[in-house]
Order: sequence, then C-alpha cells, then structure tokens
Amino acid sequence: MSRDEQLKERWDFVVKKLSNQFADGDVLDLDAIIYLIGVQELGQLDKSFKKDQKLDLMHIAICKLLTPYGYYELDFVDDDGWPHYKALEDLPHLKSGEQSILMKEAIVNYFLETEFIE
Repeated sequence: MSRDEQLKERWDFVVKKLSNQFADGDVLDLDAIIYLIGVQELGQLDKSFKKDQKLDLMHIAICKLLTPYGYYELDFVDDDGWPHYKALEDLPHLKSGEQSILMKEAIVNYFLETEFIE
C-alpha cells in the first residue's frame, strides 16, 4: 500500500471514529477535528467556550499537531491551564490542498501517537 493510500485509509478511519463518538455519525470536517484536538489538549472537556476561545483552541491544536514537524514547541502553560507555543520556523507556503494533506497527516500521526487508532 502506498503512503498516500495508507494516509487516506487512516484519515477516513479517524473521521468515522470521531464522527461516531462526537457527532452521532454526522461527518466531522477538518476544522471540527482540529477543534476537538484543541479541547483535548486543553483538558477542560466539560467547559463551553466562547467564539474567540474556540479559535484559540484551534490554534492550540495546530501548534500541537505541527510540533513534531519542528514548526512549534510548547513554551509554557498559563495559570488558567492554556498552553502557549512559540514558533520555531516559518510554515512553508503551501497550496490549499497541500495544507490539507499536511494537517491530515499530522492528525493521523497525533491519533496514532495517542493510541486512538492503530
């Protein structure tokens, strides 16, 4: 199986599993999955968030997802438990489709690392 086929298969599995667990089977999109990762990383699962906090959660997730690629590292966690990252390297200029593939790959790797999928 090629790397692209394996990524697609794993991505589809992640989407299906998360959609069943968090959206009663409605298919979650990339942004929704990034948001869920942000909530997971914050660790405040039972809290409701304002719109600006939801964007911050997505930022946390993106930083966490791109940390293994060398773009970010955790700087500190503030008194409210919110992680803050610092940029180590500028993100490459990618076309929309390339960005999507990078994020899907990072998400699959995140869920492999957390053993949510095999």
